[in-house]
Amino acid sequence: MECEVEDSRSPFGGLYAYPAAADSGLSPVLLTRARLLATEHVKLSEKLAEAFDAKVAKRVGEIAPVTTVLKEWDSANESIIELKSLLEQPETDDELRSLAIEDLDSTREALPTISDRLKKALIPRHPFADLPCLVEIRPGAGGDEAGLFAFEMLRMYMSFCSRRGLRPTILKQDVEDGASEDRLSEGVIEIEADGAYDIMRTESGVHRVQRVPATETKGRTHTSAVSVMVLPSFPESGSGADNALNFEDPNSDYYIDPQEVRVEKMRASGAGGQHVNKTESAIRLTHIPTGTVVSMQDERSQHSNRRKAWQVLRAKIAEARQEAREQELVQLRRGAMGGVARMGRGDKIRTYNYGQSRCTDHRSGTTIHNLDGVLDGGDGLETVMESVRTWMADRDVETMVAEELLKEEKTKKK
Repeated sequence: MECEVEDSRSPFGGLYAYPAAADSGLSPVLLTRARLLATEHVKLSEKLAEAFDAKVAKRVGEIAPVTTVLKEWDSANESIIELKSLLEQPETDDELRSLAIEDLDSTREALPTISDRLKKALIPRHPFADLPCLVEIRPGAGGDEAGLFAFEMLRMYMSFCSRRGLRPTILKQDVEDGASEDRLSEGVIEIEADGAYDIMRTESGVHRVQRVPATETKGRTHTSAVSVMVLPSFPESGSGADNALNFEDPNSDYYIDPQEVRVEKMRASGAGGQHVNKTESAIRLTHIPTGTVVSMQDERSQHSNRRKAWQVLRAKIAEARQEAREQELVQLRRGAMGGVARMGRGDKIRTYNYGQSRCTDHRSGTTIHNLDGVLDGGDGLETVMESVRTWMADRDVETMVAEELLKEEKTKKK
């Protein structure tokens, strides 16, 4: 039993025998998109067999997962149709009927999982997904408490990365002047592992902490905030990379015209003894068109501080350019469809409540009642982060469906 569907969008033209889908929660728009990509995969694979082309090979690799999962989805639906047909036949004996019911139940149970995998395969990867990253941590509102919690967050991410084998390095750790050395004014962690950006990008935004400070005599709970920004990082040399990621290419997100950057040499401040007073090793870079400022003084060598400052500046400019493009798309979608939005780095994304030993992520709605397990960078934090990845994937699917429907409406109006 197959369902013939008249669909002008079908890559096969005219009538195409789509398997009649079970109730898997998969949008017809997404299914059509998957079939278009599967057809593209077949055509490009044939082209690749005739002559190798690096760009074609890359595209084939990108859409191959969609084709693979779509075959599983079709196979599962075909099995459901065949099993239901078998059960509807009066001549089917009891033993065969019993086996068919078992197979039908198991296939129906597996179908939603396959559908979810197909949805995720359809979502385009973030352009920075495969890159290492920088995690910048800054205290916000809340005075000393914000600085103290920022220091705790730095330790949380260092612990999380170490547990995951992600090779974290503290690139910058500036503490506020005073008796206490655990009030962070700015921290930057470099995570050199490929794909670290994709893992850590759930953390961009404002993190709120609610607790009773040690200096509070009346036991009142204070609320403070810490801003976290996850930035893409890039190797020393941009040669050989894709143009979009090659900072030597003027068309790249990473490219910065050196003439647009003001470089200032300064004496390092804070702890450091004679080196602080006598050596101009600190570097401050200002990207004049955007006003972005990066300062670095953690290393004794001016050359090392300059290299690190350029690394952070490139990362910040690249992230800002990508975010600007995403914001343009959001505005277009909102104008066309309404209600489509995204949470950015200025939104409060998570609350850490010490009194209730609770961590709540406001995007996914997930709450963990084991704050220590989160702050230790253990399974609690991974659970929260995974819930946000699922939330992000769901939003991407919703956006993709909305975009496809918008294209369909425009096509009908022509």
